[in-house]
Amino acid sequence: MAITALLIALLPAAIVWTSSDANKYRKLVWVSVFLTFDLIVFGAFTRLTDSGLGCPDWPGCYGAANPFLAHEQIVAAETLMPTGPVTVVKAWIEMIHRYLAMCIGVLIVAMMAQSWYQWSKSQGSRAEYAPWLPTALFFFVCLQGAFGAWTVTLKLQPVIVTIHLLLGMGLLALLVWYGGRQNHLHAPRTVVSASPPAMRNIRVLAGVAAALLLVQLALGGWTSTNYATLACTDFPLCGGKAIPEMDFEHGFTLWRELGKTAAGHYLPFSALTAIHWVHRNFGFIVALVSGYAAWRAWGHDVLHNTARNIALTLGAQILTGVATIYLSFPLTIAVLHNAGAALLVLLLTMLNYKAKYQYDIAKKAASSASHPPTSTVRH
Repeated sequence: MAITALLIALLPAAIVWTSSDANKYRKLVWVSVFLTFDLIVFGAFTRLTDSGLGCPDWPGCYGAANPFLAHEQIVAAETLMPTGPVTVVKAWIEMIHRYLAMCIGVLIVAMMAQSWYQWSKSQGSRAEYAPWLPTALFFFVCLQGAFGAWTVTLKLQPVIVTIHLLLGMGLLALLVWYGGRQNHLHAPRTVVSASPPAMRNIRVLAGVAAALLLVQLALGGWTSTNYATLACTDFPLCGGKAIPEMDFEHGFTLWRELGKTAAGHYLPFSALTAIHWVHRNFGFIVALVSGYAAWRAWGHDVLHNTARNIALTLGAQILTGVATIYLSFPLTIAVLHNAGAALLVLLLTMLNYKAKYQYDIAKKAASSASHPPTSTVRH
């Protein structure tokens, strides 16, 4: 498996090496961002096609490095249960997801090694190679891998799958933040036309929006992993009611098997309704706060493009969310809804970083203006 991961990582490594970008390290960070986004989207596809147990062991498939080598066992399992959870197609979907995850792990190891090497070589004088965040990324991706293994060994237990999703989103946010830092360390400094208090307010709004999005991601993951997407088949009502019958106790009991209560009984439909209803309605809060943050950032040149993209993504996310209900959960729409969530993570992280960066330099500029340097004239 380790050899497979190294071979797969050769392609993105070659893209970085042959890139016309003079800063190969920054290119490596942003290629990792791109692949992590792809991993999250493909992870959603894996989950939505019920391929999470396509290979019922970890990290290989029936102990083999790829489904070709495990073809006999996979076909035997598919013959016993033609609809899964183990089929040839699902095994390949699951293993492609794992290969992509291992590839990102290799790139992060390369990023960490390069940062430590350059930091030591420059004796800590080159800020772009400060190794603390790449090292944190390494431990973060190891934790993500552990939850990926538990997702399989604990048979898709909802709380484990949801945490696995949140960690994937967290990895994306950390990489985007680090990429933003690399961009600004190599770009000329500009001050936006805003006072430090105004930029600080945008920072606070962006931070609140990101925190609310984190909660919504957890609720969305909980909805998906419990297969509660179609618990309400109308909109904006649910079952023809504004407040339908809901079982919050069983719906939000975290430690339990898939489709079961903590006592081992089948999960009642009212519990699924509660899960769906909370996710749906909390989404309006996230949209309002994130939209307001984007609106406040819209008028600043440095933040305008990010703010516009947040607004567009919010609109698309609402449309795909409603479409999953009215179109009875089509796979493409559901994957796009997950991709929209990942894109919001990326964009809100960018807004948070840019607002922080602009606040810092605006504050320094204001401080310099109020305390100009004095000169002494010698006669």
